[in-house]
Amino acid sequence: MSARGHVLTIVIPALNEEEAIGSTVQRCLDARATIIAESGVEAVEIIVVSDGSTDRTEEIAKSFDDVTVLVFEKNRGYGAAIQMGFAHGKGDLVAFLDADGTCDPLLFATMCRAIDEQRADVVLGSRMGKDSQMPLVRAIGNTIFAWILGILSRRRVADTASGMRVLRRSALESLNPLPDGLHFTPAMSARILMEDKLRLVELPMPYAERVGRSKLSVVKDGVRFLTCIVQAAVAHRPARPLLLVGGVAALASLVFAWLPVSFYASHGRIEEWMIYRLLMASLLATVAGLIVSAAVVAERMAALAHGRATRDAGPTAFAARVLRRPQGWWLALALCAVAGVVVWPGVLEYFTSGHVTMHWSRAALASLLVLLAVALAVSAFLLDMLDLIARQRAGLSHLRPPDRVWSAGSPRR
Repeated sequence: MSARGHVLTIVIPALNEEEAIGSTVQRCLDARATIIAESGVEAVEIIVVSDGSTDRTEEIAKSFDDVTVLVFEKNRGYGAAIQMGFAHGKGDLVAFLDADGTCDPLLFATMCRAIDEQRADVVLGSRMGKDSQMPLVRAIGNTIFAWILGILSRRRVADTASGMRVLRRSALESLNPLPDGLHFTPAMSARILMEDKLRLVELPMPYAERVGRSKLSVVKDGVRFLTCIVQAAVAHRPARPLLLVGGVAALASLVFAWLPVSFYASHGRIEEWMIYRLLMASLLATVAGLIVSAAVVAERMAALAHGRATRDAGPTAFAARVLRRPQGWWLALALCAVAGVVVWPGVLEYFTSGHVTMHWSRAALASLLVLLAVALAVSAFLLDMLDLIARQRAGLSHLRPPDRVWSAGSPRR
């Protein structure tokens, strides 16, 4: 749709904002002419959602003629208020801004223009610029959340919890379900970045000091923000956090194994006290192998659930190629064969003499190899099952049509 056909719905969630709601609504009403003139939006509707307010917020909002006011008798949450406004609105573009006077509604003109000019699905107003008056503690927390989300998604966003955004209504289907609480915005940011098909544009915006008391708890809501970011990453791209953890476990395993392995290379033997290092290295290597296998299987499951194709490049794709049949089965058999070679002297000694003098390190290494082989074999089996499910879902759509069709009565050629 071109910019000339857009209708913009602005939702203002408000909980006990009697000090600021009047000014915020009036500024939105005053900004309508600028938004229409500068972005080509044809109409702007404004919806205030009173989220269980016990002060004069509802009364003040209702004093404006050209504003729709939705009322929750009891507090349902910041996210619930925004989503109710979206559902009630008629715009093909939906937007929201905080009721506390921190955001400038005039920026909606630039944001709506960016929707078309940059073909964005979501435009986010970033509070992390030089004109921001965000408290230092919240700025530091936001930077940390943005850094974590960037690692998990491999895409960059500066402000994960901005309270001023414009979205295409069509993008909501890919984002839902979203939480009802204050962690609505970081959850949305995480899901946008995890969905490759959604384009996010971030624009700097001035951010003023809020009017009235903030409802945000730095510690409590900070934990919620972090949790929802990780949950979104796990739900949409599970391989990324899992491979990160698996990589850390593998690196730690190498650190613990370095001394015994280098000592064995130099002296041809291992000291008894090194058993603890080798056992820890074996445990961490097993954990790493299990996590990598789980990452590949979980990524395939997520791709099926979200209806997207699996990637052909990257570490996850490489691991999937290794684990899939027949490579996964052959690798599992090879590991079992190596484990057999390692413990064969002990097995042979036991059957010939009835006792074993083989060094314990051989049994530890063989156990590790067998566990990894089992993990590989199980992963290959699960990937086969998931591929079968994918083919069953696709039905016959993968079949190429015949080059020619002939039936009785058709003219011969």
